Amino acid sequence: MSIADNQVVQFHYTLRHGEELIETSAGKEPVAYLHGHGNIIPGLEKAMEGKAAGDEFAVTVSPEEGYGERKENQTQQMPVKHLQGSKRWKAGMVATVQTDKGLRQVTIVKMGLKHATVDVNHPLSGKELTFNIEVVATREATNDEIAHGHAHGVGGHHH
Repeated sequence: MSIADNQVVQFHYTLRHGEELIETSAGKEPVAYLHGHGNIIPGLEKAMEGKAAGDEFAVTVSPEEGYGERKENQTQQMPVKHLQGSKRWKAGMVATVQTDKGLRQVTIVKMGLKHATVDVNHPLSGKELTFNIEVVATREATNDEIAHGHAHGVGGHHH
């Protein structure tokens, strides 16, 4: 079954920027997403179109098709208590914060006692990214998944 809209796709990936390994799903559950609903970056979703379980491929994604271009002067102050992901913070670390649009990653620029200055650009913005993909499985999405706009179950969203 070729990957198309309203299918749940499970895949393993390795993500690199140049030679630098950024992250991988190796040794973990495969990632699952609902195709055609903007749940993964546009360049990766386009590359998945028409692939099938068992396919392995590499794709390089430009910043425009990935996490966007970096915008200068995108820093803001926020209370340290809003930073999620570590107990101790220092400049250069990536934190997760809850926003009105959901969870977002920010990079710490400067730490104070009660406030941090953070760069709100996505940590991977402005970077050309190379994904090595192994499509593990595909299936038709359930009506619930389509209504919610994301995959449920292993590697997907849990309510």
